[in-house]
Amino acid sequence: MRRTRATAVSLLAMLAVVVAVVAGCGNSNGSTGATAGNSTTSASAVTAHGNVTVFAAASLTEAFGDEKATLATSDPGLSITYSFAGSGELVTQIANGAPADVIATANTSTMHTLVQEGLVEPPVTFARNKLEILVAPGNPKHVKALADLTKSDLTLVLCDETVPAGKYATQIFRAASLTPHPKSLEPDVKAAVTKVVTGEADATVVYVTDVKAAGSEGQGVAIPAAQNAIATYPIAIVKATKHRAAAAAFVDAIVHGSGQRALTARGFLPAS
Repeated sequence: MRRTRATAVSLLAMLAVVVAVVAGCGNSNGSTGATAGNSTTSASAVTAHGNVTVFAAASLTEAFGDEKATLATSDPGLSITYSFAGSGELVTQIANGAPADVIATANTSTMHTLVQEGLVEPPVTFARNKLEILVAPGNPKHVKALADLTKSDLTLVLCDETVPAGKYATQIFRAASLTPHPKSLEPDVKAAVTKVVTGEADATVVYVTDVKAAGSEGQGVAIPAAQNAIATYPIAIVKATKHRAAAAAFVDAIVHGSGQRALTARGFLPAS
């Protein structure tokens, strides 16, 4: 009888241990389940770390600069280095082995060159833009439409056709059956803007966002929607990157995160 009673006590003790272990596992799983349930929220709260070099179209200078300041607070471990230039030049640099981690261009055809050469991961569209005429403050030449840019007494500069803004400008002039005679063809939109704000030219055709960035140094003249062109901006991770995690974090911020707010504030249109 004593042996039976002792055995029963032993079994009860073992049972208590098993129950405690199961309960503990249940709590552990419950805790993990809660984390998984909040995975979307948690993912956005996790800070990224590492260095990332971003090659970006010149028209993204202000918006990406704003985003860098935002990420310095939200993701202080993420160190961003920018290289801004014409999209065509950036593509050439990457094709020649320049150490970039991310590239963002102002049109899809330029990015497609890198896709065809197998140099980037599948790109994602993150913004759009429109063209606008930039003139000096007060519009001294009284520019009201594209046709005014063909007048002989007006000094016009445009972007070279090797960059998206130049291609878009050529497209809208041809569609309007107009032949402009630019004094010079600039390597990117910022160079074209500089010619106008410094008085070297009377007008240029750049993006709406560039006109806005010029502030009080320039004035915009809208191009009607029927004559305008829409620029599409794709972004991609360079396959040769040695900092993929940091690159992916930056791309995600631009496509889905705070980068969208920075772009909107600078006048960019949504991706779709």
